[in-house]
Amino acid sequence: MSNDDMNWYGPEAATFGDRVAAAREAAGMTQAQLARRLGVKKTTLTGWEQDLSEPRANKLTMMAGLLNVSMGWLLTGEGEGMDAPAGEQVPQDLAAILTELRQLREEMRGNVERAARLEKRLRLVIEGVPQ
Repeated sequence: MSNDDMNWYGPEAATFGDRVAAAREAAGMTQAQLARRLGVKKTTLTGWEQDLSEPRANKLTMMAGLLNVSMGWLLTGEGEGMDAPAGEQVPQDLAAILTELRQLREEMRGNVERAARLEKRLRLVIEGVPQ
């Protein structure tokens, strides 16, 4: 699979944090430099790049401007952003693994939502609220 066949920074291949880190590096900034320009701690930026947390809308807007990418691209990988890494080829089996990981992530999100609904029902039963 060539770069043209795969969206390197799309949701099936990269996370929000991956896109932030790639755009920051392409802009020639260190984590400390970007954090300082955004007015946040380096640990906060590191958390964003490691997908441990996400920025508020105002910081997301600032980050997109500083990195010269769109907010949509940072969030989804679609829109004005970066091109695929030059000269990289993705073997077919790697593309299949990335697709399977995306499907697993979607299933996990669904299970988290299901668990939250069950937890809410359980709390209502414990509190004696009729369903």
